[in-house]
Amino acid sequence: MDLKEIQNLIKFVSNSGVAEVKLETGEIKITIRTTLEGNSPDITYVQQAPVQQAIPQVTVSQPTAQQPVAQEATPASDENSQYITIKSPMIGTFYRKPAPDKPMFVEVGSSISKGDVLCVVEAMKLFNEIESEISGKIVKILVDDMSPVEFDQPLFLVDPS
Repeated sequence: MDLKEIQNLIKFVSNSGVAEVKLETGEIKITIRTTLEGNSPDITYVQQAPVQQAIPQVTVSQPTAQQPVAQEATPASDENSQYITIKSPMIGTFYRKPAPDKPMFVEVGSSISKGDVLCVVEAMKLFNEIESEISGKIVKILVDDMSPVEFDQPLFLVDPS
């Protein structure tokens, strides 16, 4: 993140009316605090994130004929290989319905077409409708309602057939 991007972020936050925003990307942590009255200037803290140390490797002995071998989870991923994964385009909070008193956008088994709204991801008080880029049937919803989501996190499994 360069200086110009940080300055643009500061301007955006000060115009949005939010009191504080924290952003972590890779090596950089940024905290921007603003006052609602506008009497004092914005405060910005930029610091390097700590470098993670390598985790020591543990050797595991090979199972003998007497020890049972645990089944791996790869068959489940093979089952899901026929489905298309719809991922989150941003960091935010995942909502399955447009408002608390409204019905869910989609349920498991719902047929969807290209352009249908599947969910809303709220980021910095902005509610972004996530639309389907494919047609098909919702097989699995991978995120709970009102849960935080990361960029590129899988949200739905869709059967395109």
